[in-house]
Formats: sequence, structure tokens, C-alpha cells
Amino acid sequence: MSVGLAHIVVLSAALLTLLFLPCVIAVVVCADELPPRPWRSGRRRDRRALRRLDRALRSDEPTPAPVALEMPSIEQIAYDLRRLDQQRRGGPTQHSEKWRAAVLRAYDQRLCLACQCLGLTEHLEPLEGMDRDLERLRVEGELQAAGLALH
Repeated sequence: MSVGLAHIVVLSAALLTLLFLPCVIAVVVCADELPPRPWRSGRRRDRRALRRLDRALRSDEPTPAPVALEMPSIEQIAYDLRRLDQQRRGGPTQHSEKWRAAVLRAYDQRLCLACQCLGLTEHLEPLEGMDRDLERLRVEGELQAAGLALH
């Protein structure tokens, strides 16, 4: 009976190793491609903002305007723009209109902040629909011409 139990333990350990070893190797190999972790000081504020966004997305009421905080650095804005651009091009935005609208709104706000930092003009706020999409493309082009890597 103890020999059978030993075989079960050895086989279970071997199967678990075969299942998890590729995942561990992938994490080790791709560790340099993982996005940088945000600073600890911003995590609490980010969690609050995410909770507020989750509550707003669950309800059918319009999302309240975000509270104005101190101006982030241009590096942080560029990082946010790349992250939001990746989210708007794929992921959950493809399945939920509310989520897509929220990501686009956040992306547009970061574009406005980047334009403020670099002294560029933008007219995203009053526009809607196709006009807003075209203005977004124009602003992205101006920001890239100014040296900001968006993609």
C-alpha cells in the first residue's frame, strides 16, 4: 500500500512540474517585456479611481467628471497613453461599449494633458463621432512629431 502511495505522489509531482514548468520559463524569458510597476504612492489613488469607474460602469447613469489632481509628468502621460492605446485596440473594449467609451474618454483626457505639457493645440472636447476620431488622429500625429512615442 505504501508503494502505491509513493507512486501516486511521484506521478503527481511529475505532472505538476510538466504543467507549470513552461509557465515559469515563459515568465522568466519575457520578464523584461512586462510593463513597469506604477509607483506605490499612486496605487491607492489608482485603486480608488478604478473602483469609481467600476461603479459607474455598473450603473446606467453618466460617469461623473474626474476630480482634477496634480499634473502628472510627461513620462507618466506617455506611459498612460501607450497603455490606454493598447486597451482601446484590443481586450475588453471589443466586448463592452461602456468599457470602450470609458477607455476612449481616458485616452482623450491624456491626449489633452500631453498637449498642455508640450504647448500644442487640440480641440477634442467639443467634438463627437467621426470629427473627434479625426481630431484624435491629428493630435496623435502632432504629439509624435513633437517626439512623444505613443505606440
